[in-house]
Amino acid sequence: MDDELVKAIKKYAEGKIALHKFNVETYIKNPAGIGEHSDIAEAVVEELKKIAEYDDILNVLEIYF
Repeated sequence: MDDELVKAIKKYAEGKIALHKFNVETYIKNPAGIGEHSDIAEAVVEELKKIAEYDDILNVLEIYF
């Protein structure tokens, strides 16, 4: 795989992780401010699943490319 493409995918995954990590931190620090989610724990779990998905991508790139 082209080195520049691998770098771009890594940066993309790292950015997505940062975004979802910020969401988790926001839910934890200010759960009342998130009106669209009545189940804060479930919302946090969904964000953690997204983090895990992008973390898996980074691990695969590291191992195989």
